[in-house]
This record gives sequence, structure tokens and C-alpha cells, in this order.
Amino acid sequence: MNVDTGDTAWMLAATALVLLMTPALGLFYAGLVRGKNTLNTFMMCLAAIGVATLTWALVGYSLAFDEGNGFIGGLDHALLRDVTFEPRDESSTIPHLLFMAFQATFCIITVALIAGAVVERMRFGAFLLFAGLWSVVVYAVLAHWAFGGGWLIENGTLDFAGGVPVEMGSGFSALAAALVVGARKDYGRQALLPHNAVYVLLGAGLLWFGWFGFNGGSGFGTGNASILAFVNTLLCPAATLVVWIVLDLIRGRQATAIGAATAIIVGCVLITPAGGFISPGWAIALGALGTLPSYAVIQWRPRTRVDETLDVLAAHGTAGLTGILFTGFVAQQSWNGVADGLFYGDASTLLWQAIAALVTPAYAFIATFALLKLVAAIMPLRAGDHEQAIGMDVLEHGEEAYASGEGAILIEPDGVRAGDRGMLVADPV
Repeated sequence: MNVDTGDTAWMLAATALVLLMTPALGLFYAGLVRGKNTLNTFMMCLAAIGVATLTWALVGYSLAFDEGNGFIGGLDHALLRDVTFEPRDESSTIPHLLFMAFQATFCIITVALIAGAVVERMRFGAFLLFAGLWSVVVYAVLAHWAFGGGWLIENGTLDFAGGVPVEMGSGFSALAAALVVGARKDYGRQALLPHNAVYVLLGAGLLWFGWFGFNGGSGFGTGNASILAFVNTLLCPAATLVVWIVLDLIRGRQATAIGAATAIIVGCVLITPAGGFISPGWAIALGALGTLPSYAVIQWRPRTRVDETLDVLAAHGTAGLTGILFTGFVAQQSWNGVADGLFYGDASTLLWQAIAALVTPAYAFIATFALLKLVAAIMPLRAGDHEQAIGMDVLEHGEEAYASGEGAILIEPDGVRAGDRGMLVADPV
């Protein structure tokens, strides 16, 4: 198959859209933390672009998309060997190099997502090491299972744009990370509130914008699959947003900005595995019904001792699992040209969706837990209580997001913040 210029143009744009999602995530996450951790939170997301891109080019892409076996790919494409301007196979209409770059952006955003579980206390160097290891040991393996010819896709699992490696992979890895790194020093003792809801709303809006490339690009061309996924990426989050606002009004008589931003993300996640497999009507239903599990987990999690800071498990793990299972019920061959779900006569589709919904969380959780224990044996994972009180911006970067005016903080030559010697007073915002 020759390269199609129209498909290539769309995929160039889609790749740029997905890359934009990582700085957008940084903005979204930065608004959700306290002001003294703003830069560190954004830097975790930004650094993921560098680390994950390099690991992907060196070995991750080959492990995910080289033929290999059912569990993991081979090394024929390590260092991008034989990744050229030609299509990667007979069914492709875009250059192999572009396909690799598009898939790289998925690895990048997934690594960045996990940062949301450990912000405000995980050391930056430890996160960088973890990010590099995780992108190879966890993401590349899950991507091979779902996209690269591994055992899930070979047995008929439907995952249009990343419910397995991106959403469930990040969500359940985030849970493991929160357990290993531990809670922030004041978790459960005082309110740890978002410091800038405007950042959160802007980040969510930019993420939704980028998601049109994320899902729409996963059809790898300008055909019906991309169009369906693109439209469903409009409809599903809109339904989630409306239902979330209604739930907020019923529960607390106030429609919160943080809730609305979270709803957008949950809706985008819900449609990620289903985008090119279900009808627009079912996309609306998924957005409405799929709101409930994620909303429930977000309300429940703060009552536990698990300080999974920015609710990656609820917004990505739970919503991704919901979308995978929902696809098993309502996929329609008349829309996707691939397979029907249980409601349309094929129970085997739901079976393999359920298998994916079981094995993916288990592998992501166990592998992440083990990787973080390995990193902890090499270097400290978390900042101490006194260091957390100072803030991760100053501790890890020597900079602050709000360093002028009333919020300025003076740092003495030995690195201790003026006023922090002796007895530690209450944390600043």
C-alpha cells in the first residue's frame, strides 16, 4: 500500500494534538495542587515528554509493535531500525515513522498521568527513573497486548484508542504508586485544596481538544473509523459533563468547577476504548451511565487512607474499565465493520473485554509496585515532612510559580526557607 497524503496530513495533525495533551495535563494537574507545588507538578508532566520519547525510540516502540510473541514484541525495531517513510504493513497508508511518532505520544501522556498519584511528595529524580522504567516494563507490554499483535487483540479484544495501556494502565499503576510512596504529611488532617480552578478548567478544555487527535487519530486515516471516533469524542464527554453537574447539584446544591473539569476528563476516558466501535447514540449513553462509577470512586476515595492525590484511579482506571466493558455490550459491526457486542448477538466480545478488564489492572498494579520498590532501593522516593512543608517547587527546582509580591518566599544560602528554622509553622498555600 502506498502512502496516502490525506491520511498522512491528518495523522501529522493528530500527533501534534496528542502531544499537546501532556502540557495540558500539566496545567490541569498544577491547578489541583497547592501553590507551593505548582512548578514541580507541571515539571513531572513536562519531563515525561523527554523521558518517554527517548525510551520509546530506543526500545519501547519495538517491544510494543515488533512481532515478537503474544506477551511482548521483539527488538527488530530497536533504535528505530527499519522505521522509514514507507508504510509499516500492507494495510497502512501513512509512513512508518509517523505511526511510531503518533504512538509515542500515547506513551508520553500515560507516563505523565501517573504523576497525579504522587505529586506534592515524590522526589523528582525518583520519578524520572520510574518513568523510564515504567514506559518500557509496563506501557510497552500493555500496548503490545492491545495494539501490537499481542494476545488480547489476537483474541478479539476491542480497544480503539487505549483503554488497556493508557487508561487502565495509568489508573491502576497510580493506585500502586500511591500505596508505595505513601500519603502526604497532612493527608487526613487538614484540607489539601486546589489552588487554581482556572488552571484546572483550561487544562481540561485543552485535554478535550487534544483528545480529538487521540481518538480520531486512532483510525490512522480519514475514513469512517476516525470520523466516528471524532464525533463520539464530542458526544460522550458532553453527556458526562451534564450528568456530573446534575449529580453535584443533587449532592451539594453547587456545580463545582473542579467537578466540571473532572467530568470532561472522565467522559474522554470513557469513549477512548469505545470510540470507533459504538454508535453515536451509545456514545451518549456511555457518557451518561459511565459517569456513575467514577463519581462514586471520587466520593469514596478521600474516606480511605490511600492518598491517590489527583484521583487518577477514578478518572482513568475506573472510567477506562467501564468503557472497555461497555464496548463488549454495545459494539455494532454495522458501525465498526469489526465485531458485534453482546446486545447484538456476540457474547465472545464481552468475554474478551472482561478478560482485558481483569488482567490489565493486575499486571499494571503488580509491575508498578515492583518497579517502585526497585527505585526505592536505589534512591529515596519521597520528601520528608519538613521538605513537604517547604514545597516541592523550592526543594526540587529552586524556583516558584508565585515568587513575587505577597507570596514571595526567601531562601537562605543553605537552601532553608527563611522562617522555617526551628519550629515549623503551618504550611503556606
